[in-house]
Amino acid sequence: MIRTTARLLLAFVLAFTVGASVGVAGLGTHQPDASAAAKAAAENDDSADQPIVWPANVGSPEQVLYAQSQRMQDAIDKLAPRAPGKANLYLISFAGDGEENVFRNEVEYAEKLFSERFDAKGHVLTLINNPGTLDRRPIASLSNLELAIDALGKKLDPMDDVLMVFITTHGSRAHELYVSLDPLPLDQIVPEDLADVFSESPIKHRVFVISACYSGGFVDALKGDSTMVITAARGDRASFGCGTSSDITDFGRAFLVDALNRTASFTDAFADAKKEIDAWETRDEQTHSLPQIATTPAIEAALKKWRDGFKPGAAVPFRAPVREHVIPFKPRTDRPAHDTP
Repeated sequence: MIRTTARLLLAFVLAFTVGASVGVAGLGTHQPDASAAAKAAAENDDSADQPIVWPANVGSPEQVLYAQSQRMQDAIDKLAPRAPGKANLYLISFAGDGEENVFRNEVEYAEKLFSERFDAKGHVLTLINNPGTLDRRPIASLSNLELAIDALGKKLDPMDDVLMVFITTHGSRAHELYVSLDPLPLDQIVPEDLADVFSESPIKHRVFVISACYSGGFVDALKGDSTMVITAARGDRASFGCGTSSDITDFGRAFLVDALNRTASFTDAFADAKKEIDAWETRDEQTHSLPQIATTPAIEAALKKWRDGFKPGAAVPFRAPVREHVIPFKPRTDRPAHDTP
């Protein structure tokens, strides 16, 4: 699409400027001296794992951006054909912040959960901002999200199938989702951006799940006659459980790990997760995040038709993986305000 192409071209130019400032002698020459950052990370985390720096085998920041078109095409080519004779569910998972492993953990678990328990194997596209996945996963950018939605719009049955978009990252009081993988010049996402990506999509049945502080600010922009929107917090509230010491966010644990391993109904899972989160926040004397849901009879009917077409698999346990510390390419000075309780 024209808008995607223009954004990528601008990103290439900006990435070249950033890369030039730290040397352009060849592949792998853009790694900073991470010893101080690694020491600081170790001092602030009892596990003292080894740090991840910018991987040498993926090239410079500009080369990473240039590779995204092929990386996305490879991921799209691996998608399985839709199963005929029933409603199919497709999932796009988006881990926005490359500075914390918690978001990568959450989308990789969502991929496993929906593939093994909810009959979506081969129908999942996972976009991750994390130095540890640069050599095998598409990055989580607005451009790649748009490419994923365009591709699935051509593969699924737009009137019968359901697309879920799961986004996990930090959120700001201004209702901006944090998208970061230093030093790549990635766009932040506001409600209008996400709505605009779907403005010409043929996909009718949509489920948005946004796990971020202040994510309730996305409800009005995304809700529609055949759309469900679930958010981890009200538009004026923070959510909890992110940070470098966390394995998964509170909302991710309550909704994905706990509730969706008991039920295949997203509405029932939300109700269970909300009760669990309220109890945790009362126990810990936290300001309640107040998760939100907006749903309609049309999307509920589409989801029931999907559930009627398969038998849920066994519960999928969450096992926190051992991760390296994420050391950004260079310190950020423009990080937007967000809460990391």
